[in-house]
Amino acid sequence: MIVLCYLLFGSYAIIIAILIYGFYKVKTFRLPGLKPVNKFTIIVPFRNEANNLPVLLQSLSKLNYPTELWQLILVDDDSTETFDLENYGIPFTLIKNKRMSSSPKKDAILSAINLVTTDWIITTDADCKVHPDWLLTLDNYIQQHQPEMIVGAVTYESQNNFLHHFQQLDLASLQGATIGTFGIHKAFMCNGANFAYTKSVFRELKGFEGNDTIASGDDVFLLQKAIAQSPEKVHYLKAQNTIVYTKPLDSWKGLFFQRVRWASKTISYQSTFGKFVAIAVFAGNCSWLIALAYSFISNSFFGIPLLILKCAIDYILIQKTNIFLKRQTTHYLLATLVYPFFSTAVALYSMFGKYEWKGRKF
Repeated sequence: MIVLCYLLFGSYAIIIAILIYGFYKVKTFRLPGLKPVNKFTIIVPFRNEANNLPVLLQSLSKLNYPTELWQLILVDDDSTETFDLENYGIPFTLIKNKRMSSSPKKDAILSAINLVTTDWIITTDADCKVHPDWLLTLDNYIQQHQPEMIVGAVTYESQNNFLHHFQQLDLASLQGATIGTFGIHKAFMCNGANFAYTKSVFRELKGFEGNDTIASGDDVFLLQKAIAQSPEKVHYLKAQNTIVYTKPLDSWKGLFFQRVRWASKTISYQSTFGKFVAIAVFAGNCSWLIALAYSFISNSFFGIPLLILKCAIDYILIQKTNIFLKRQTTHYLLATLVYPFFSTAVALYSMFGKYEWKGRKF
């Protein structure tokens, strides 16, 4: 039992160490101040976001980018709320979602694609807000590096409570892992709240074809398709000006179902490395739980070394990521104790259970 736990945790520790190395390999991009030339279409699918959309629109109204070089398409996915989106000083197109598959968000993006007249598409979420230099930094990076797909960072604007800090640490670990995989040329993750790609590459990849029966994954499946076809054209933009800020959830139940939704697509990953990382993380958390249980049963301190090792190696990745995200690493020890229980429950439930999201059951 002891040997098995240490072997399982060893694979986890090696993966995290590789991701830390990869994180350092991705260089931070500084805005060079080039004249903007690229045209963007921002697509925002939403459902019942009357309280959040004004915040997003307010942040978009402050963009330091010529209005003639970008457009906004809002896709209403059968909202039951009433909302007023006028008086923000920016033009937008509001359309209804045309449901065609098992994935409302993929359908919403497809509904907007036919209206896109620009070379570049950016997706974000209704509960987000962006930096004034978001588009300018994307534009300057494109001018200098000529990518066809760009992944950016997402973080939470948290209040001072454990639930929010727990989510921030969890998302920081995912963001750190995302950056790390780009650094070792094994990328398989991204976040649709800050995701850009050319319309031409979307067409070449045949959009979401092949995974439209999966409710989530409008981001990672498209990314993995692009990586498989032209990895040199898929870039991570490590720039603080392009960090997108979103809102954490206010209930453990909502958080659990959100993470189940994210985890449910893992089995359909095209990336073999992505599946291996998911298994290694699951094994690392399970080994810690097994060690803890064995320590209680045998009245020993068998689980203590694993706890210390896990705290240490996770902290390095999370702390480095939080420095980049300009966030504090708060309630870390308590979150480390809770996370293996939470993560294992999410992983197991995602294999067999149903979940609810935005008032719908999947």
